[in-house]
Amino acid sequence: MRVWRIVLVVVVILGGLFVAADRIAVSVAQNKAAERAQATEGLDHKPSVSIKGFPFLTQAASGKLDDVTVKAKDIAANGGGETLRIATFNADLHGVKFSDSYRTAVADSADGAAFITYADLSKAAPPGVSVSSAGTSADGKAMVKLTGTIPGIGVKISVLSQVTVRGADSIGLHAENLPKELTALGLEDDVRQEIDFVRQLTHLPSGISLTSLTTSPEGISVAAGGKHVVLAG
Repeated sequence: MRVWRIVLVVVVILGGLFVAADRIAVSVAQNKAAERAQATEGLDHKPSVSIKGFPFLTQAASGKLDDVTVKAKDIAANGGGETLRIATFNADLHGVKFSDSYRTAVADSADGAAFITYADLSKAAPPGVSVSSAGTSADGKAMVKLTGTIPGIGVKISVLSQVTVRGADSIGLHAENLPKELTALGLEDDVRQEIDFVRQLTHLPSGISLTSLTTSPEGISVAAGGKHVVLAG
């Protein structure tokens, strides 16, 4: 009986040491991956990287991690008014292969979402024009409201615009209907050149593409996904 007690104590101690070593190793790996992701994407702030699953060491030994979560915030616009600041970006990466001491990380697939505030969308809009919440149209379109004075024309407007995904990394606004007093004067093309615009989301991981979006009173949530997604490289 005494021998078995000793064996049990040894097993418990070794198990505790393994768990401690595993948690230290995963913490180091997460920090290295976050630093490399920040450098790869040129982020102002280091993102949060969380490696899921236990134990980490056995996953690391295989050279591939099941799931990794990345969270970033305050992703600055790159290119002035033609790009958008991203308030938050969260992504779940699946089947992540690490190499070169976690300097390189590539996921088999990933899905996530970027959130853009109306304040940041207004900053990227034409001067004098602000963007606010407008809910969803009767046929399910994501809508926003544009108000202000049109640059170069000096006409005040208040219109509803549909906001959609445009390509892999951009969103666009298109006014549904312009005021009749503007169209009657033949100004529709001039007005649309100002208030219909496309803006890019920068600093997203390579391989990620925007897929859809929804609006809320606080801002716009843009879903994204892709395969062979590069977290660090």
